[in-house]
Amino acid sequence: MATAKTAKTQLAVLGGGPGGYAAAFAAADRGLDVTLIDPAPNPGGVCLYRGCIPSKALLHAAHTVREAADAEAYGLSFAKPTVDLDRLRAWKATIIDTLTGDLGKQVTQKKVTHLRGLGRFVDAGTLSVTAGAGETRLSFEHAIVATGSVPVRLPGQPDDPRIMDSTGALDLTDLPGSLLVVGGGYIGLELGSVYAALGTPVTIVEMTGGLLPGVDRDLVSVLQRKLKRDLAEIRLNTKVAAMTPGAKGVDVTLSGKEGDESRHFDRVLVAVGRRPAARDLGLEAVGVELDARGFIPVDAQRRTAAQGIYAIGDVAGEPMLAHKATHEAWTAVEAITGDKAAAFAPKAIPAVVFTDPEIAWCGLTETAAREAGIKVKTAKLPWRASGRALTLNRDEGLTKLLVDPDTDRVLGVGLAGPGAGELIAEGVLAVEMAARVEDLRESIHAHPTLSELLGEAADRLYTPPKA
Repeated sequence: MATAKTAKTQLAVLGGGPGGYAAAFAAADRGLDVTLIDPAPNPGGVCLYRGCIPSKALLHAAHTVREAADAEAYGLSFAKPTVDLDRLRAWKATIIDTLTGDLGKQVTQKKVTHLRGLGRFVDAGTLSVTAGAGETRLSFEHAIVATGSVPVRLPGQPDDPRIMDSTGALDLTDLPGSLLVVGGGYIGLELGSVYAALGTPVTIVEMTGGLLPGVDRDLVSVLQRKLKRDLAEIRLNTKVAAMTPGAKGVDVTLSGKEGDESRHFDRVLVAVGRRPAARDLGLEAVGVELDARGFIPVDAQRRTAAQGIYAIGDVAGEPMLAHKATHEAWTAVEAITGDKAAAFAPKAIPAVVFTDPEIAWCGLTETAAREAGIKVKTAKLPWRASGRALTLNRDEGLTKLLVDPDTDRVLGVGLAGPGAGELIAEGVLAVEMAARVEDLRESIHAHPTLSELLGEAADRLYTPPKA
């Protein structure tokens, strides 16, 4: 057996995603000797290679198809699109290569050591990094775990290429004659929407009573009305009891309120969530125990129970969002470099579902307020009266504002409609800066835009001062 190589570093970062590379670069900028451990040729993680970026590329293609079809409503007719999957995949790959390549250049520029392989703790100051048959023993002063998450599998799920997870669905090797999407969360809805726009009949089954569990129902209803037109079928309160791969596809048993039903699909996409990739890291060797859901417990500075070891991103708790991981990375690095006041305590982490229409929200939701017994004033502004929405032929949207009834402080913002993911940024700023309704109302929004609807929602809640 070959002798393991040895190396040392001030900061070891496990994982090259938006949390990992953000931590590595921030630490290098502060003068630390940094080693980034990840098996990929360049940083990027799930987000760039197999998640956020490739899915948004395909969603844009799907949006273009739908927009061309919808243009008939105002007198523009286009021929039915021809889908060249090879060119579509190549375009997607070019985006991934560009972004990950740029990150690779930053690794060199910032003098970060990129150690390709998988890391595992040996003790509180040593990592074993393996790549193939080779091993490197890396001693460190501090470590940040940023290994992300992986798709959840169904119990007893067969191993068959026609039963895909999100990674397989993004490969887009062909357009199946029919697709079953198991799970009505954001991953299932986004990818199901792509296949539907490209011509595949898509059926979505969700075990709960509504799509996007946990999201405010009034926002979801805007999307659901559109999905009912775009998809072959939406089945709520339905579970997949069995899947059996056959010669020509997958036989599925759906179990709902009316009993079991046998169906056949060319392909199945299992999108029932993601779990933290915190197993098999050797955390038991440093005294770190996972919580009941498999997350690594951390404090406000992202410190684990082990001295000098931090955790950020998907492994450190929900929400599992790339931008949350990036900000946690900055907090952890600040703590490592001596900032005792550093703490991850955001008031508003934006969440976006990149379907068509999009849904976005931040801060307090109406659902959470109701469950917690928090009193709020709410303004809901449908987009039907928006000149800009009408000129876009997209008047189905909704803007919602939640404020404290005593202080008029903005507590939460919800949006449903095209561009909601971009529009939510103003809501995040309002919540983080403790803006009041009057602040939003008096901030002049350009006309005609969709953004001015937030100002109009604030106007509905504004109470003029008494004379």
